[in-house]
Amino acid sequence: MKKIAALFIATAIICSAGPGKKKLSAELKSGNANGLVQAIVQWNPDVASDTAAKIAALGGSVLSEFPAVHSGVYLVPSSALDALDSDVDVKYVSVDRKLHKKSTVVSPAVMPATINAPAVWIAGYNGNGIGVAVLDSGINQDDNLGSYTHAPVYTEDFTVDMTPTSGGKTPPKPPSYGLDWYGHGQHIAGIIASNGKISNCSNCTQVFAGVAPGVNLVNLKVLDVNGEGSDSFVIAAINRAITLKSTYNIRVMNLSLGRPVYESYQQDPLCQAVEAAWKAGIVVVVSAGNNGRDNTYGNDGYGTIEAPGNDPYVLTVGAMRDMGTPTRSDDLLASYSSKGPSPIDHVVKPDLVAPGNQIVSLLAQNGTLGLGEPQNVAPMGQYQYPAPRLDAIPVQPAYDPSSGKQPPGVKIGGGYSPKYFILNGTSMASAVVSGAVADLIQAAPSLTPDQVKMLLMQTSSKTFPTVSTVTDSTTGQTFTSYYDIFSVGAGYLDLAAALKAVNQVPAGFTAISPTANYDSGTGTVSLAFDASSVFSDKAMWGAGTLTSNKAMWGAGTLSSSKAMWGASAVWGSSVVDSNKAMWGASAAWGSATAYANKALWGASAIWTNKALWGASAGTTSQSVMINGEK
Repeated sequence: MKKIAALFIATAIICSAGPGKKKLSAELKSGNANGLVQAIVQWNPDVASDTAAKIAALGGSVLSEFPAVHSGVYLVPSSALDALDSDVDVKYVSVDRKLHKKSTVVSPAVMPATINAPAVWIAGYNGNGIGVAVLDSGINQDDNLGSYTHAPVYTEDFTVDMTPTSGGKTPPKPPSYGLDWYGHGQHIAGIIASNGKISNCSNCTQVFAGVAPGVNLVNLKVLDVNGEGSDSFVIAAINRAITLKSTYNIRVMNLSLGRPVYESYQQDPLCQAVEAAWKAGIVVVVSAGNNGRDNTYGNDGYGTIEAPGNDPYVLTVGAMRDMGTPTRSDDLLASYSSKGPSPIDHVVKPDLVAPGNQIVSLLAQNGTLGLGEPQNVAPMGQYQYPAPRLDAIPVQPAYDPSSGKQPPGVKIGGGYSPKYFILNGTSMASAVVSGAVADLIQAAPSLTPDQVKMLLMQTSSKTFPTVSTVTDSTTGQTFTSYYDIFSVGAGYLDLAAALKAVNQVPAGFTAISPTANYDSGTGTVSLAFDASSVFSDKAMWGAGTLTSNKAMWGAGTLSSSKAMWGASAVWGSSVVDSNKAMWGASAAWGSATAYANKALWGASAIWTNKALWGASAGTTSQSVMINGEK
């Protein structure tokens, strides 16, 4: 158990590296910066003309400023970093880091039934009138998207430089402006808002509808044709969503993207931006990450939550496998779903789980994702009977993203759907929750972000197996999932239960996620709650409330009789992690980790150009896998 204590030592080293340089991120403290650095500066005061003047005086230039989140992105000489570090108006300076989407290509899901969405639709709630900001790779106009609109009500593309020229003219928008030339954003938009039109026919067996088909989508494009972006793109988009909140009634923001955690959420510019949106009244839903199988440092995927899902304010979502049935009783955790606690701050994450495996949603035909993985175009037999005969999937032509030209489009073989594509990941689970949030806010518009988070966590299903396993059909490696608080959070999304309790949510509290603390004296782990958190007020759990007779975290996930872990504990003396404590000195969030310095799904990705879990099928006594987990 000595290794557990070492976690806090390692964390302290990460947070305090660089003596005397308290406001610079680790990359800038290292002294390796040369020439100009593209940096994000968080300011203590509001961003105003004097901040630009400060940067100019240091020999730098303004790329963009984000007043709503008190920050900006600048080109500054490395020689100016010490001056910024000592400036009383500067809160924190970090590199403009790269980030990525959180899904992978891989039988269709029956997701709406699994989360009990039809009961909410019958009650008349489908997100009508609620604005949902989707920060992703873009959204295409599609008559299968939304009940009331076929295109987003607003579009802005942060991957394109629209800075006016020296003559004051704004450059023309390129053909790709706002459009999804990758394929991830369209899939996310479909999970949230698809009307299911193409799968609603006389011989269709199921309708692939979004969770909230009545919402107004706000398309804020932050990922490029490769599914990659940067902190500054996302922060700019968050800033825009806050400023447009009243115009489009933006109450929900979906972030199915992320990057490794480099510092405390209290310093991370991405986390501070999502907190600003949360405090402005927008429910920020973030995917946890797909690193749950990463055992590089003997942590069995624990401690792999990505930013900004590590922020205690936001609603962070892990992925479940609905096993292709409408019942929840056979559902299992997706082994790739990232687990908590969060790196550095040890925030208990995810907050809850939702369906995210083998999700059928809209296909961006001209997206490079479909072009590179045409085998994941959904067979029409998944929603039609009798199933059409399947032709061979044509080999797709090569495409060079640097050409600036639109991808040629996916060649659809006979028997395959021209509109549907299958993806796995916590990206998909996040979109499911975003749609659920929109439905609830339509039902109760006065709900605050904290009330929504508390409501979904408390009413989530707490029934899980003790343990489950899945075997990778390509490598033969078996992965074990435990259903503890760091794997499934407070439970499994149940939209109908949340709607039933929508008028019972207490006010005047936050829903800040707790942190996990290790006691070296007793060798135990306990939770610490923020004083403002609804979770810390034991009076809230009386018999007359929505929490009646059940703990926020079910007996199988956190505690029974106040004991931190039950018999199936992950951290007990006789279990898998007892001798290689998750929080050891080689913690999974160090600078030398497998994913610290590269985008997980980028050009140098671990899983480049292949389905995450392999293309071949395999079976075990617990599962069948076809390009994923099922």
